Amino acid sequence: MNLNLNLEPRSRGADLSILIALALVMVATRFNHFAAIPDASWAVFFVGGFYLRRWTKWAFPLLMALAVFIDWAVITSQGIDFWSHYCVSPGYWMLVPAYFSLWFGGMWLAKQEGSIGARLGKLALAVVASVAACQLFAQGGFYWLSDVVADKTVAGWAKNYFDWVGPYLMTTAMYVGGALALHVTAYTLLGQRGQVARN
Repeated sequence: MNLNLNLEPRSRGADLSILIALALVMVATRFNHFAAIPDASWAVFFVGGFYLRRWTKWAFPLLMALAVFIDWAVITSQGIDFWSHYCVSPGYWMLVPAYFSLWFGGMWLAKQEGSIGARLGKLALAVVASVAACQLFAQGGFYWLSDVVADKTVAGWAKNYFDWVGPYLMTTAMYVGGALALHVTAYTLLGQRGQVARN
């Protein structure tokens, strides 16, 4: 059995709806990084790469700008100058290659073919590899380029990396799993609609 995970061709309106939905998910969850609702930003960029790879030149920068704007809004709403916040260092800008690692993982997955089992395996591989690369840039940028960490060591960096990569992977996988469930539901409904139209 072969499942079309790409749902293509899609109209521009459908792609725009996906972009808006991803932006709303990021707005709804990124404002509270450590609240009861986990930040979905990593999953948003992965899913965006999967669906919006044809719009990468402007969809990725748009979502990236939204992420920075949300961070700015959160920090300044606390009465703190954005540029003086401990999270905003030269390492902060490593979020660009970090999030593009996730976007690239989604783009790679969208090009894959095969059986349901093979594609689900590739989905798992893409999520793990993308999160690992994203963490490498995001955490590495903060660790090595900010002044927050006084005594920088490879051992300290490695411990910090592995302390956080697991929770980020779990959160990203949870949201990507939800997106997959919505995707399969849409695929099933569209397939049934097409079958009714043919009859």
